[in-house]
Amino acid sequence: ARGDPGQREESGAGRGSRTGQELLRAQQDSPRAGKGSQRKPLSLERTKGSEILFGIAPCWLALTQARRALFRLFLKRSRGPGRPVWGEFALQAAARGVPVLPVTGRELDVLCRGRPHQGVCLEAAPLPFKSLRDAEEPHLGDGESGSRQLLWLVLEHIQDPMNLGAVLRSAYFLGVDRVVASCRNSCPLTPIVSKASAGAVEVFDVYGTDDLQGFLKAKSAEGWEVVGTVSRPGDVEDVPVISCSEFRWDKPVIVVIGSEGEGLSLETQLQCRRLLAIPPGRALHPGIDSLNVSVAAGILLHSICSQKRRHGE
Repeated sequence: ARGDPGQREESGAGRGSRTGQELLRAQQDSPRAGKGSQRKPLSLERTKGSEILFGIAPCWLALTQARRALFRLFLKRSRGPGRPVWGEFALQAAARGVPVLPVTGRELDVLCRGRPHQGVCLEAAPLPFKSLRDAEEPHLGDGESGSRQLLWLVLEHIQDPMNLGAVLRSAYFLGVDRVVASCRNSCPLTPIVSKASAGAVEVFDVYGTDDLQGFLKAKSAEGWEVVGTVSRPGDVEDVPVISCSEFRWDKPVIVVIGSEGEGLSLETQLQCRRLLAIPPGRALHPGIDSLNVSVAAGILLHSICSQKRRHGE
C-alpha cells in the first residue's frame, strides 16, 4: 500500500504519480477509449459472483489490501491530465494484474446503480464474514492477557447497510478489538457497507456467528463481561439498566447492540449482565424517543473507550 491517495493528490504528484499518469494515458489511448465509432462499448456483464465497489476510499483500500479477488478497475475518463489519484490507482492495479478500463461518468453510474462513485468503481469478489473458528482467541487467565482491556462489539440483526457501515467505521476508529455479527437476519458486507464505512471493512475483520446466544454464554463463562444496550429502560426485569456514563471498564467486555427497530432480542438480553442506556438531554416526544443505531453505537463505544488505560501501553 502507498498510503491515502487523497492526501497525495492535495500535495501534488511525485515520481510515482507521473509514472501512473503515463500508464493511465496509455490505457486511455487504447481502442476501447477511442472517440466516435472507434470506441468499443463497455461490457457490463460482470464476473460470476462479483460485486461493484464504488468510491475512492473503498476501492483504494480494497485494491491495496488485496483481501478480495479483484477483476476490473473502472476509472472516469478525462480529456485533460486527469486527477493525480487516478495514476496511483493505475499503478496499484498494474502491480496486481487488474485490468484498468477508462469509462464515462454515465457508465460508472450504471455500474454502481447511481450511487456516489467519485469517479471510480472496482469489480471484486464479495467479502464474507470471517469464521470465529479461524480467529485467535485471547486466553484471559494467562498472565498479562488477564488484565488487558479488551473490547469486542457484537451486532445482532443489523439490517441497514448504511448503519452497519457507520458502526464499523466508528468501531475501527475507536479501537474496538473485534466485531462479531449474527449471520442470520443481518446485512452482509456489501459495497454499500464498505462505502458507508469509508473502506474500514477492507482493513478490519468482521466475524460471523450462527449461534449468538451460545457465543455470548461461552464468553461469559470465560470471564468476559457481556453488556447489552437498551433505548427504553425497564424492558427487562431481571437485567439491571445503568447509564453508559456509570459503566466501569475493569475487565474484558463485550458490548451487544441490537437492530434498528426492535433492539436486542429477549434471548440476547438475558445473556447480558447489565444493559447500558444513553440518557437523553431533554424530555422526549413519544415519536422521537431513540437514537439511530450507528449514532448510539458511537456514543456508547466512545464512553467506554475513553476509559482505556494509557500507562504501560
